[in-house]
Formats: sequence, structure tokens, C-alpha cells
Amino acid sequence: MADSPSEGPRPGAGEEGGSSSSIPDGMWEKFLEDSERDIRSSAPKEPSARARMVTERLREQDARGELPPGWRTGPAWQEMNGRAARRRRLWAFIGVPLAVAVALVALKPSLLPGDPFGTGESGAAEAAAPLPDETAAPTAAPGASDPETPTLDRPFAGSPAERWADGEAGIVLPEAKAVGAVSADRVEQALKLTKKLLVGANLDPKTVRGARPGAALSVLDPKQPGLLDDLDTGLRSPSRKHDPVTLFSRFDPDKVRPAGDVIKTRGHMTIKKGTQGGVAVHADYTFVYPVVRADGPTEVARTIVRRVLDVEVADPARYKVTPGRLLLMNYDQEIGNSSCFVYDGYLHPEFASSRSAGPDPSGPATDPYDRSKPLEHGDGGDCGRVTRT
Repeated sequence: MADSPSEGPRPGAGEEGGSSSSIPDGMWEKFLEDSERDIRSSAPKEPSARARMVTERLREQDARGELPPGWRTGPAWQEMNGRAARRRRLWAFIGVPLAVAVALVALKPSLLPGDPFGTGESGAAEAAAPLPDETAAPTAAPGASDPETPTLDRPFAGSPAERWADGEAGIVLPEAKAVGAVSADRVEQALKLTKKLLVGANLDPKTVRGARPGAALSVLDPKQPGLLDDLDTGLRSPSRKHDPVTLFSRFDPDKVRPAGDVIKTRGHMTIKKGTQGGVAVHADYTFVYPVVRADGPTEVARTIVRRVLDVEVADPARYKVTPGRLLLMNYDQEIGNSSCFVYDGYLHPEFASSRSAGPDPSGPATDPYDRSKPLEHGDGGDCGRVTRT
């Protein structure tokens, strides 16, 4: 009878007639049974019908998005940890500038808008902010200012002029437009000449220090009858009739000197058709001059001068005029804080610590900063007083 395949040579069996150790038959049979069982258990098995149903249902729910994230893997802690790390990095990015900003606000609370801590610095900064350019006459006088004493460092403290422009920056020309038959170029020329007159008469350092106002005189038409002769007379021999301060802002250098290099300026110009075949310019400007005594004390006083001018550039084809010069048709002024009835060709500021030898003010009180009203003059017999300087 042939041998069964499972009964081949057993390990350890020697050749016929040889002597060697051998595995008992019982143990060998058990080994074969265990091996066969392990092979059967490790072979792929077809899932049961129930398992197939559960798997299919889960697959359909997953496709419809009905399963929560991570249902196969449990809580997505890796993703959550990643978001936490991003948050930490974001706070690190924001936190450093935020800390710097907090430190700056602690040192200077006025950096916050609206002065939330009630320091008052925001209001003070707003009060000192420059005013927009004046384009027409204001409707009321400027509001009251804090009663601060002017100093060399702040010569305009306590004055509405602290918010005004400095010097020439306060003389802003309106847009030049043609007026009737007068071209825009000629209108622009008239505006520039008017500004040159205002600067030369009121802002030129030489003029303010009492020198001859040559730049201003050079703008005026020498063919205008009597004008330059009268002005020259006033500059040479000032008197009540020929007083140069009616057109020029001049201080006696032996009595006072400017408190700094800034003169505050505010006003506006308007244009219209002239009476001499050209264009007429109306100028209304106020200048504020801080000064100290020339003999050394540092007490600051302010003189306020408002000037109203009407000038024209005439048509040289119709009138005997000098091209490129102004006809001075009218000029008027109002001077605040200057001694009355002194006709030596200079302005004389009053200082709080001393009184002048002139008469006590007996005229009406006026606000020299009120630019909303036209100039008014009495009969010249009274010395008025100002409500503030």
C-alpha cells in the first residue's frame, strides 16, 4: 500500500539501519493538526451579511456628510493642537506691538483720541490747532482764550492769534478768475501785487523795526497824484496829519524789539470789477506783533493792527497809470494796544507792568480780534481801550 503524503520522512529519521533520535508518532500528528488549524484561521473570510450591511450604511452616511469629523480615528487632537499653536503664534505677533502701544499711552495719554482719562491735553491740543484759511469775513469774534501770560517761548499764549498762520502764510490768494473784460492773468497780477504791498508794509522785518518800507512803496503807482508825496512826508516828518502808521506797522527800535521772528496773520481778499477799467481788490487783514522792551526786561506785550485796503490795477490803455503798479484807492486801520495821541511815526505798545504818560482810555471798549465787523471810528477825540490783547 502506498504511503500517505502526510506520512513522508519525519525529521530526524536516519537511513535504513542507521541509529538516530526520532519524534514519537503522537507528537508528530498533533503538530500536523495544529498547523492545519492555523492555516485555516488565517485565511481570508467573507464578511457576514450583517457586517456587509453595517459597512454599507456607514459608507452612505459618510458620503452624505452625516458622520462627525474623526469618527474613524477618534478625536482629532493633532488638528486641535495645531490650531492652538497658531493661536499662540498670533498672540505673540499681536502682543508685542500691543504692549508697546500700552506703554506709549501710559507715558502720554493724549495719544488717545477724545482724552478718555480726562487729562485735558486733548482739548489743549485741539485749541492750539491751526485754523483753516479765511475765505470770507467771519460772522462773530473768536471765542475766549485761556488767560495765559505771554512769554518769550510762547509770545501768543492766551491770544486767539496762537492758532493763526505765521507771517506770509496767512495771506492766501483767492483763485484768479476773469472779471468782465479783465483776463485771469491780470487778476492774478493784481492779487500778487496786493500781497506784496501787505507783506512790505506789515511783515518785512526792516519795516517792523522802523526802517523805510521800500518794498511796499515800490508797488504803488508813482503817477497816482499826491500819494507817494504824502507817504514820504509822513516817514520824514511824522505828524497827526501825516502819520505813517496808518499804512505801515513800525516800532521804535530804541523802545521795543520783536519777541521772536513770528508775526501772526489772518484775513482774506476779494475781487471785483474796478472803476478804472481794470480789477479792484479788497483786502482785510489783521496782524499781531509780540514785543519786549529794548532795555532788557522780558515782559511780552502784543499790539494788534487790522488793515483794510482797496486797490486797483487800472487799464493803461485808458488811464495814465504805470503798468504793473497799484492804485491805492482807500486804506484804513484799527490799532489795539498802542498809546493814543502819539504821532512820532511808530506804534507804542502798552506793557502790563507800566502805564504810559498818555491820557487814560475814555473811549468805547473794542475787541481787536473781532474781524466780523467793519471798522468804526469816532471823532478822534477819545482814546479807546481794548478788551484783550
